[in-house]
Amino acid sequence: MQTVAQLANDIEDELDHRQFRANLYANFTDGAFSENDLVGQKLKLGDKAVIAILERDPRCKMITLDPETGEEKPEILRHITRTQGRYAGLYAAILVEGTVKPGDAITLLS
Repeated sequence: MQTVAQLANDIEDELDHRQFRANLYANFTDGAFSENDLVGQKLKLGDKAVIAILERDPRCKMITLDPETGEEKPEILRHITRTQGRYAGLYAAILVEGTVKPGDAITLLS
């Protein structure tokens, strides 16, 4: 969530985290884009689920569209392209299935 907050600050506009259409959102203590350091790592989510972080997520026009109104804000993608090489977020693969709930612990395994 720090990455979304930082992007909103950078473009001086409000962003709805749902614009990124992620399956999972996390609050990390290391600040915006710290998730980039997780590529190649495994994470345990909650009591059982384990995911492997595969790569950074190359973004497309969809993140410029407000999920409620459909209003387009192209400056989001322009900024991410200019500052992050068009990447924001991560792709992961499920290694061990399990239920994940809001507030569950996220543990770095490797």
